[in-house]
Amino acid sequence: MHTPETRQTLRQHFRQKRNNLSDEQQKRASHELLSQCRVTEQYQVAKNIACYLAQDGEISMRSVIEDAWSQGKIVCLPVLHPFSEGQLLFLRYHKNSPMKANKFGIDEPQLRVTDIVPLPKIDVLFAPLVAFDLQGQRLGMGGGFYDRTLVPVARDKLTTKVYGVAHDCQKVKNGIKSDKWDIPMQQIMTPSRIYVTP
Repeated sequence: MHTPETRQTLRQHFRQKRNNLSDEQQKRASHELLSQCRVTEQYQVAKNIACYLAQDGEISMRSVIEDAWSQGKIVCLPVLHPFSEGQLLFLRYHKNSPMKANKFGIDEPQLRVTDIVPLPKIDVLFAPLVAFDLQGQRLGMGGGFYDRTLVPVARDKLTTKVYGVAHDCQKVKNGIKSDKWDIPMQQIMTPSRIYVTP
């Protein structure tokens, strides 16, 4: 059982692991992640995909973003919701999108109503994580932004496919104790494989 303290310990441990990866390991992981995407039917047929800009050792989605652009797919990035505290909006991300740092210091596209892509329109959503287990449980940074934002996926039976994205070294062998508000990932994608969760 993971108490809040243990969850925090897990976060520190796995954040350290991913930050210990060399630049070369990070670059290779990003390219291998793209290879996993390319063999995934959901990605192949997707018109709208949601990615993220990596920070704190997260696996970079830059290769996937560039590939999606080259195929004419619409790429979205998460933006802190201006009115609904603790939720995310997804905004279209262009090569020349004006960016600004949010309150956490993370770059996000400047909010333009015309660039908002509603969650039901997103075909594939890639969510960053700190650690994962084989049941699809995702340990995030602790803010609950993705958990709150993704509630409609299960509740409203949206067709959006949600992938947790991580380095292979972020897998927890003994499982992660979930809280009632945690939203499990439908699949977990790492550079070496895709885990289809129960």
